[in-house]
Amino acid sequence: MPASTVESAASLPPAAAAVRPSGKPPFESWGRYPKYSSRLVQLHWQSDFPAILAGSHEHVLPVGMGRSYGDVCLLKDGILLQTTGMNRLLDFDPQTGVITAESGVTLAQILEFAVPRGFFLPVSPGTKYVTLGGAIANDIHGKNHEAAGSFGNHVPCFELVRSDGKRLLCSPRDNPEWFHATIGGMGLTGLISWAQLRLKPIVSRGIDYEGIQFHGIDEFLDLKQRYKDVEYTVSWLDCVSTGRNFARGIFMLGEHSRVPAELTRSSEPRLRFPANAPGFALNRTSVSAFNTVYFHKQRKPHVRLLQDYEPFFYPLDSVLHWNRMYGRNGLVQFQYVIPWDGAKEGTIAILREIANSGLASFLAVLKTFGDIPSLGMMSFPLPGIMFALDFPIKAGLTFPLLERLGDMTLDYGGRLYPAKDAAMTPHQFQSFYPDWERFARFRDPMITSSFWERVTDTTGARPTV
Repeated sequence: MPASTVESAASLPPAAAAVRPSGKPPFESWGRYPKYSSRLVQLHWQSDFPAILAGSHEHVLPVGMGRSYGDVCLLKDGILLQTTGMNRLLDFDPQTGVITAESGVTLAQILEFAVPRGFFLPVSPGTKYVTLGGAIANDIHGKNHEAAGSFGNHVPCFELVRSDGKRLLCSPRDNPEWFHATIGGMGLTGLISWAQLRLKPIVSRGIDYEGIQFHGIDEFLDLKQRYKDVEYTVSWLDCVSTGRNFARGIFMLGEHSRVPAELTRSSEPRLRFPANAPGFALNRTSVSAFNTVYFHKQRKPHVRLLQDYEPFFYPLDSVLHWNRMYGRNGLVQFQYVIPWDGAKEGTIAILREIANSGLASFLAVLKTFGDIPSLGMMSFPLPGIMFALDFPIKAGLTFPLLERLGDMTLDYGGRLYPAKDAAMTPHQFQSFYPDWERFARFRDPMITSSFWERVTDTTGARPTV
């Protein structure tokens, strides 16, 4: 832990209160599936971890905000050690942009501290309600993978606490094998007590945004090539339409504005999804209508504007509990990356399989990964095309489709993302991540997860809906 503080702050601002509703609901992943009973224990100090484990023989799992989609942040009949009480800022050097904080601090809290000081996250996912430790454990990626790689590429070092109380300073030079196993290691190697993150300098909250309509994967790839030097690119894709509208979408690109600007913004969720939507609400007809409206709400084929970073990076964070729109059964996400050799062919084949399945999704994201290698032994990114979409859980339909899509991803040389998974079979996981047995040697003997138990189980058992 750093011995001195360049700019002191005992604790960062608390995470948005609205994100954690009052009362004590059962801990669940963002997909709300599967639903498991477990005991939730709050960690407030770095010393809590070994103290709680002393004399215990139960399995545990460190967790953050629960924004992983499947069971990577769940542990059936075990103890979940929630780190969000460990949210203190320990050090910040404005000359280098390196911030040091406890692992339970959220990206939202880092942004609240960093943006007014002229810094931004080097890599950001689609939500800011992710802990620093969770971002490392899942080696998250963002809209700028080609320019910046994944999150772990910007972590100089961290401390890993094992269940036996041993503390390891981990960096590319210190305990490098533990460093590489923990980045993307799904929280299984120990508790990350604190970590450093190298922020990037900015001069404005603003994003110079462009949105371009496209029709088909070829047009998407042409746009990627034309705007290959733009830092942030991502596309929304209509995965329901067929015929001449097959694979239409909106290509969105942005750069940090170089002109300081005062912009209207709010860091708090502004809308609330009040209750679980009925199961019939999300169907092919309703999603097709929504996608048509969304595609045409951009009245011109190409628009340019200056916007605040909040709606560009975190559009869904403005809607509290948006996952309720998928109903009480929850949702599952399918997220793959396919290397360039089979990326175009595989993406078209998978899109056709989805279109023919009868299931529908209006949250579909298409982007590409670059050549910067990830530092994690189990990291997800590969150079190629990445596609992600959410499905409502429908008995007899959703999981057979996901198994087919997973097998197709494997056939095209790709892999699925553990942080977003609730359906990967053991065979698929062990084929996607051939280093899993080597990684298993670094797993803490007292730490496991429902995901790990599922994908290393040779019976291939899956929770029931």
